[in-house]
Amino acid sequence: MTDTGTPLSAKPEQLKVLRIFRGKDAPSLDEAGHMTYVDDDPVILAGAAKLGEAGISEGAVLKCLFSGFGFSLHYVWFKPGYPLPLHSHDSDCLYYLISGDIRMGTEAMAAGDGFFLPAGTPYTYTIGEQGVELLEFRTQEDFDIRFKGKTDAYWEKMLEKLRAEQPKWKAVLPPVRDYRNA
Repeated sequence: MTDTGTPLSAKPEQLKVLRIFRGKDAPSLDEAGHMTYVDDDPVILAGAAKLGEAGISEGAVLKCLFSGFGFSLHYVWFKPGYPLPLHSHDSDCLYYLISGDIRMGTEAMAAGDGFFLPAGTPYTYTIGEQGVELLEFRTQEDFDIRFKGKTDAYWEKMLEKLRAEQPKWKAVLPPVRDYRNA
């Protein structure tokens, strides 16, 4: 039982009032504080730190559009060629592409496409020449991110890709939205 007498296994309280959110007012994912970085492997920590120092954040816009009542909605814009490290999260997530394109393994995806990942599933994808905008619908408000690159060579490859793509990011705009396939 919690302090209020609610059983710990109870579902989140149902939404009882209309709640409007506005993209222009959305905090960054870091400001919202819903994603926790979980890693204790020294190779992963060092590799991720090198990407941070080299400016990987310049290649992405991540916003928390809505969070509450046991779920959350995030907006993500990865600029062209963004080096997305292999990682997982501890929540189920449904991804929907708004614009641009990605390649996940052998699958090419564009606006109107999406995918579902169960919690704990490692994944990455390659961002296309136009970049990609997507929405992430999560089954939790708070979630973690766990990087999976276990070798220095892996992180060096990510760093090389970052350095090759980064000069293009300064002038790039989000991809044009094409709703014909949505």
